Amino acid sequence: MRVEVPVRRGTRPRTTPDNPHMQLDQQPEDPSVREELARRVFALAEVEERPSGISVPGARALCLVSSAPTGPDSAFMIDREFAHLHPDPDMSLHLTLPPELGEEAVAAGWAELHPVARQGMIPPTAFMVFAPRDDSELEVVRGFVEASHAFARGTATPP
Repeated sequence: MRVEVPVRRGTRPRTTPDNPHMQLDQQPEDPSVREELARRVFALAEVEERPSGISVPGARALCLVSSAPTGPDSAFMIDREFAHLHPDPDMSLHLTLPPELGEEAVAAGWAELHPVARQGMIPPTAFMVFAPRDDSELEVVRGFVEASHAFARGTATPP
């Protein structure tokens, strides 16, 4: 799947340098933005919502159902979990992306490599994608989640 990656406006949000890896500012002012993102991503095919097996309490994981075919091991953070949404007040998300798309997301200001991935403890395909601040950013972030989903299912194509 092709993801449009415009340059994110403004500065990057502040984040913590290690675990728990959190976004510290620039969250959406309107909580409906985050609710709409969750509604859309949990409706993806062969996805079930579970508590995250790797994140903070309250994180909502996107996991492939057990009957779904899977892509490479690097498309998952743990078991069948390929993404998770962080609870308030953070509201960012972690997900896996094909390497080229992850690099593009970082360069355009939408993401950063997970610090635990830098340490080699999880795949180098694990990124934090910053919380969408409005409806236009929601569309970009939704595209990253859909690309992560395709990567997890083994159907990703280069950007």
